[in-house]
Amino acid sequence: MTLRATLPIQDSAVSLFQASSTDVDEHCASLGRWRLSYDQISAGAFRGSFTQLSLPHVEVFREITSQQVRQYGQLGADSFGIGLPWHGDGEVNCNGASVAGAQVIACVDAEVDMCTPKAFELRGIVASAALISELAARLEIELPRTVWHQLQMVEMAEAPVVRLRSHLAAIQETIATAPERFSDPAARQALEDALLVEIMDMLPTARTSDPGRSAAARRRTVDRARELMHGSGARSLSLLEVCKAVGASPRKLGYSFQEVLGTSPMHYWRAMRLNRVRRELKRAGGAGRSIYDVAVQHGFWHFSQFSLDYKRHFSELPSETLRRTRRAV
Repeated sequence: MTLRATLPIQDSAVSLFQASSTDVDEHCASLGRWRLSYDQISAGAFRGSFTQLSLPHVEVFREITSQQVRQYGQLGADSFGIGLPWHGDGEVNCNGASVAGAQVIACVDAEVDMCTPKAFELRGIVASAALISELAARLEIELPRTVWHQLQMVEMAEAPVVRLRSHLAAIQETIATAPERFSDPAARQALEDALLVEIMDMLPTARTSDPGRSAAARRRTVDRARELMHGSGARSLSLLEVCKAVGASPRKLGYSFQEVLGTSPMHYWRAMRLNRVRRELKRAGGAGRSIYDVAVQHGFWHFSQFSLDYKRHFSELPSETLRRTRRAV
């Protein structure tokens, strides 16, 4: 099966982009047209790398992050994305579900919001959602609407998933050893055809699993709590205020967070506020504001404890972040 009739060979040079960073925000900025934001959840020095091979109609990527990270935003308007977890110290949590077996992460013209574990690697493909729809129509393939317009953990037939994994492994090996092979337009087209064939073989078999009533209820509780944590405006809510708002005891909220996100609400809540402080300190060198004022704004009333928490989380003191940013400015 070939897609050449649908996708003519293009002679433009292949684009290969590679970047590495020791800062989660700088890593996020290297993602190009993807409109994503990252928050570092686990404590420790961050290391990340991102590799993207741009073919005529699709982009093949590989991303590695050393710390647990929350990723949220969009891949871009009219984007189709499919990702295969490669390595990690724990589960990927997305909409209350985790990846296992022949499951993949599918995102079709939708918002992204997921938590990835420490030492995590994700490989996958991004293309136009319109292209995927056009190919499906021309090849008389019926795409499941359950995976449209929302980020999903999707179960698919095992054979095409295994073949796609094999293609992605071969691509990364070629990038490392002989990237000049991608300069041949015919080779690029053959590779793109092979990737799209596997996607067209996978998508009709996609099915979402029913998490059950209790799991769905816990997911709704966590989603509401996170919404309050992220959208509380200039003043950070307390954890007690969040519990009251969602109608859950601290213990119940703890069970829900552990199952859905793999971490406690206290740790998640503190990590979100520390990320906010760090971004504000980095924004124009703090804009003349003191570290204390920024910390208090985000709910850290004990300054020495805040400094310890900040250093434990980002492997540097808040004063070091501020000095480094001011030097850069």
